[in-house]
Amino acid sequence: MVRQSEEVLVAMTDRAVEKALAMLRERGEAEMALRVFVAGGGCSGYQYGMAIAQGREEGDLAVEHGGLTLLVDPESAPLLQGAEIDFIDDVMRSGFSIYNPNAVSTCACGSSFSAECGGGAPRSCC
Repeated sequence: MVRQSEEVLVAMTDRAVEKALAMLRERGEAEMALRVFVAGGGCSGYQYGMAIAQGREEGDLAVEHGGLTLLVDPESAPLLQGAEIDFIDDVMRSGFSIYNPNAVSTCACGSSFSAECGGGAPRSCC
């Protein structure tokens, strides 16, 4: 069963939605969804992941943003509650960026974090 989230689990800026939809269209997968998840590892304990979802899985939370379906698995949901996904395109970098209010510390690379609840398995940045 896929659950529709009543509250905004993960927000997305308009720019992020536009980029995600454009990416799906370019790959010929306009009907697919975008999955965002958290996995153990990274420099700080958890690392973010995003992937094109080939299908919805049992327990997924579905969040709709301007024609884009964002899927979050139930294990990642508590760590992503209140997060915002943006798309950054500047001189230093280009790509999706996640602001996560649940992160108590982040790695310099910005792709991993630790949460107050602990967990994950930190690895060296070097």
